Amino acid sequence: MPRASTLFHPRTKYLLLCGALGALSAPAAAADLAAELAALSRGHPVAGEAIKAPALVAKLYGATPKPLWTAATLASLNTAIAQAPEDGLLPQDYFAKTLSRGDLDPASRDVLATEALIRLAYSLRFGKINPAVLDPNWNYSRRLDGIDPVGWIRATLAAGDLPKALAEIRPDGQYYTGLRQALADYRAIAAPGGWQPVAAGPTLKPAMNDPRVPALRGRLRAEKLLGAGGEGDHYDAALAAGVMSFQRRQGLSPDGVLGPATLAVLNVPVAARVATLRLNLERLRWVFRDLTPEFVVVNVAGFEAAYVKQGATRWAGRAIVGKPFRQTPLFRAQIAYLEFNPTWTVPPTILRQDMLPKIRADRHYLQQKNLEVIDGGGKVIDPARVDWQRFAYTLRQKSGPTNALGQVKFMFPNQHSVYLHDSPARELFAQTERAFSSGCIRVERPLALAEALLQDSSQWNQAAIAAVVAQGRTTRVNLPHKVPVMLVYLTAFPAPDGAPQFRHDLYGRDPVRLRALDGPFALAAPEDYADAGIR
Repeated sequence: MPRASTLFHPRTKYLLLCGALGALSAPAAAADLAAELAALSRGHPVAGEAIKAPALVAKLYGATPKPLWTAATLASLNTAIAQAPEDGLLPQDYFAKTLSRGDLDPASRDVLATEALIRLAYSLRFGKINPAVLDPNWNYSRRLDGIDPVGWIRATLAAGDLPKALAEIRPDGQYYTGLRQALADYRAIAAPGGWQPVAAGPTLKPAMNDPRVPALRGRLRAEKLLGAGGEGDHYDAALAAGVMSFQRRQGLSPDGVLGPATLAVLNVPVAARVATLRLNLERLRWVFRDLTPEFVVVNVAGFEAAYVKQGATRWAGRAIVGKPFRQTPLFRAQIAYLEFNPTWTVPPTILRQDMLPKIRADRHYLQQKNLEVIDGGGKVIDPARVDWQRFAYTLRQKSGPTNALGQVKFMFPNQHSVYLHDSPARELFAQTERAFSSGCIRVERPLALAEALLQDSSQWNQAAIAAVVAQGRTTRVNLPHKVPVMLVYLTAFPAPDGAPQFRHDLYGRDPVRLRALDGPFALAAPEDYADAGIR
């Protein structure tokens, strides 16, 4: 007899629910199909289910409709739907229960199966949610890139192995496969009941004794962060090492101390971890279509950035991102050039909200911050001539050691005036949560990133870059070719060794997106497919 944890696993549940499909798949009569498609063209649902791509469905059947599905392909579809939870998707979005109904007529089953396959392929290629609906800054592409949906579906049905065909649509690479594995692992933890919380109490440090220590051991073992051994109430070195592993997994400072912050994260239920993994698989489906052999990626929620070329990470470092009330926007652009010893033109929001009140209170602030006043023609003017109550100029900070942009900035022209840059406040990189900026991204070891991007070991090696910086003059250097940069927001992702990592939802975005992921199914036409007839 199957174990209870296996019996109630999402995939097993839907295999059982839909297992009778093969016996219920008598071919639909052509006349019944024609009537069903005619009703569909008038906006009617099929067996009570809304069809989101009626034009594409009709195109697949053609002018003289014939059944597209056989018992074998319906069984293969059933398997693919049962596997949907492995990608964090919901089988009900693909008519799992309706397709399993014994009273469903063959014509309705044929049409619903066609729509289900369209939805599955769409979900794995683009994600279930259209992120542009949730984020007006979103500019990642949603393209078919030459794939003909009609041709693909017909070829897939002819081959007969739907799970294999859909697996080829799924994003590849270690990030997606790593998160899929993590989702399976955490569901396995959840199946027998998950982990038990550790009770509140005073901060626990290594070498202390406390009655909560056995519960702490059990909690860490649930995530395989602590091996066997250890008895009683003593907080030993092995347990401290397990706590440190947990802290690193959560992006916390790995000090081995069980304080309030670590305890709060430790007691997050496993169901919440499963939900986070599901959501971040969806986020990867949104952005992984834009991957190129070379790119810079910034994970805003993870406070990290990396430069990847031909599958290898050439540079990686910590990042400082926008405060919750001045959020770093998420978008895609291309780094075109660098500026060494940059000046900084103060953005209007910072000028209005931060600097002008300080200048009005103390005119020495301009000199302290190395600021100059620029008129509309680009000329420097005397601050004594300025009416600071009706300020109509620009402030610019001269290059130098105190410049807010540090020694280099990385320019990717965009409507948000956001870019990567150095920072004189390098002590902030030691913080675990690094949301200190007004929207731009500060990166550690920026000169190493500049050297990697310039890709010229003779003209732009470490010594040559240091010499340009030492001169103190603002120097623009174009990259040999533009490099894509992607600003993303991942609250779960795999480490290089495959271990799952979780991060705090800095901007509070996860709940809204989770509701959309679990909400009604909707289609949005790909940018390069106008004949979608989406409802």
